[in-house]
Amino acid sequence: MVQYITTRLDASFAALSDATRRGVLEQLGRSDASITELADRFHMTLTGMKKHVGVLEHAGFVTTQKVGRVRTCTLGLRRLEDEAAWIESYRQLWAARFDALDRVVEDLKRREKIDD
Repeated sequence: MVQYITTRLDASFAALSDATRRGVLEQLGRSDASITELADRFHMTLTGMKKHVGVLEHAGFVTTQKVGRVRTCTLGLRRLEDEAAWIESYRQLWAARFDALDRVVEDLKRREKIDD
């Protein structure tokens, strides 16, 4: 189970690490689009866009359907619950560390006032 989640997180974050792929997801959130339309919108070749869509498809964020010569892209069913949980666990960790650091700084300030 842990290996599956780790592999899935790797695919998700790899897909989301690229600005073009995030833009594609944003665009598909507004409306479905063909690979040709996406390539035109992002000023790239069809081959380049096919690679980006493939990465998004592998992560489960996009699905494609080919009808004739047109491949239409839609948002996939995959949501970001696992990714959000992973980020939240690290947010909590860092929040606890910063809270501890704040306590140390406040203690040092208090000691400095006493020494003056």
